[in-house]
Parts: sequence; C-alpha cells; structure tokens
Amino acid sequence: MSILLSGIAPFARGGNRLCYVDPSNPQRVIKVQRPDFTLEDRRRKKGFPKNLRPLSSFDDNRQEFNEVAQLEQFFGDVMYRHVSRCYGFVETDMGAGLASELIRDASGKISHTLKQYLWDYGFDENSAQAVQRFAEDWIELAIPSRDLLLHNIVAQRDESGLIQRLVIIDGIGNPSIVPLRFWPRSARKQKAQRKIANLHERIQTLLGQRGQDKFPGYHGQLFHEGDLSAGASSEVKES
Repeated sequence: MSILLSGIAPFARGGNRLCYVDPSNPQRVIKVQRPDFTLEDRRRKKGFPKNLRPLSSFDDNRQEFNEVAQLEQFFGDVMYRHVSRCYGFVETDMGAGLASELIRDASGKISHTLKQYLWDYGFDENSAQAVQRFAEDWIELAIPSRDLLLHNIVAQRDESGLIQRLVIIDGIGNPSIVPLRFWPRSARKQKAQRKIANLHERIQTLLGQRGQDKFPGYHGQLFHEGDLSAGASSEVKES
C-alpha cells in the first residue's frame, strides 16, 4: 500500500523535509524528503571531504529513526515524556516516509512550536513555567541531543490553553565518535545543562525580534491546523 501525500498540503516544512498528517491516522505525522531539495542536492552543497560521504548519511529520516531506536533501548519509555515517538517507515507516493507521533493539543489542533508560542504570546508566566519544568527534567534525564532549537520543540496545551508539556520533535541524539548515551551520567548532565543554557539564549533572541512585522523564517510556523476534512483527498492506493 502506498500512501498518497502529493495531493495533500503539508502542515509544516523543515530545512530538508516536509511534514504531512497521516491520512489514515490523524495522530501521526509522516516526514518525507523535500522534492525540491534531494539528498543529491544536499551532498552537492557540502564541501570536501563531506561531499564524498554516501547519500544515506544525508537522510534525516534514517538518522532520526536510528537515533530514537538506540536511545529508546538505553533510556526506555521515560524519554517519551519530552520526545515524540517514532513508528518506523511507510511507503508514500513521495518516497519513503518516517511515521512519528503527531503532538496535538487537547482541542485536537496540531500543537504549535515553542517558537510560534513565544512569538504570539511572549515569555508569559505559562511558558516560563513550562520551560523551567522542561529544563529541570531534561537535565535530570540527560538525554543526548543536538542544539535545542525553538522550532524543534512543540508546546502541547491542555483544555484551558495552558502548556501541558514541551516535546522535542527533531534533533535527538548526538553524532559524536563515542555516542553520548555511553558517556558518564555526570558528563551527560553537564552537556544537557549547556544545551538548556543555549535554549534560554535563543528564547531571549526571539523575544528581542518580536517587534518585527514578519515571523523570523518559515521554520516553526504551521501552514494549517491538521484538519484533513478541509484538505485534499486522503486516498490510499495499491502499489
């Protein structure tokens, strides 16, 4: 079975991938490579010697799947307090897609990124408390991650509109020679503390940009709220 995505509008776009609501399961997102920026294009943009690496090393879906699977073996389900679940690969008419948990608010709408929330509401008491809870938990868990970017964290809200939890949807793992999960816990916590400090710096930078007329970049902004009934066909065809 091949899932048809090309007739559906993506709800978000990253640097290398497009994000679609799974037509057969509104609680999942399918991430596919951007057709206008292929793996070959990514490799060509790299300088020597990175442009000699195999194409598979530029595949964000493959890297994300491997990182989440390895971290789950090491940390168990506790990591999913702040990390979206990954369900594996599916076949689509836009190539191999990676199916992951789609974080939604209690209202049913796709949760906005922390970047979008801060842009709309500022660093209010609600978001400040949510970031503080997340920071304390993230340092205690000491889960390896790349930089904690505001557009890679979503703010899941409850029935009253308050942030229930912050969830990382991309950027898990660390591409070091010795995987960070095998570092001593004290070293992992120090690394997590630095990531959290950088996160606070990014928050302050974004807050300083709120006087601008235009949202800074397209990363972190939803194209639609994920209601498939308002979109194009969600047909699934035989391959």
